[in-house]
Amino acid sequence: MAKQELDQGRNWYAIHTYSGYENAVARNLKQRIESLGMEDKIFNVLVPSENKVKIKGGKRVTIEEKIYPGYVLVDMIVTDDSWYVVRNTPRVTGFIGAGTVPVPLEKKEVDELFRRMGDDSAKHAIDLVVGESITIVDGPFKEFEGKVSEIDNERGKVRVLVSMFGRETPVELDFLQVKKI
Repeated sequence: MAKQELDQGRNWYAIHTYSGYENAVARNLKQRIESLGMEDKIFNVLVPSENKVKIKGGKRVTIEEKIYPGYVLVDMIVTDDSWYVVRNTPRVTGFIGAGTVPVPLEKKEVDELFRRMGDDSAKHAIDLVVGESITIVDGPFKEFEGKVSEIDNERGKVRVLVSMFGRETPVELDFLQVKKI
């Protein structure tokens, strides 16, 4: 068993898990904390996730996506006992750190994670400019080419001029339905 010699106080630590088992690890770890009476040393277990907008079947869907697949965050005071409880949870492969000594996350990293998780509005981050040529990748105009004529960042929409029937026709599309050429 590892000997935790440094007293670093209460901090957030990242533990590595098998990808796809983050929620199971968090649930198992919470049960172990409760059954082993470690609530005074391990305070919180969290799977960092955020909302993202995707197009599925031509419809806009907001889904929860893990920010760091394969990692779970734990708010704890590292002692030999608390390290043993976390490290020996099923599907936990180890702490992030050198050897058996976990390295706490920096405060600015934790603040940035909580800011991303607390932001309920899904973002549309596409760097299009008016006049730029694009290809439509989803919806009834799939594989048509056009030029951007207007961008609405708040609604996540873009107006594209598509050549149909020998003239340019404006079509309003979602940001996720277009791709730069």
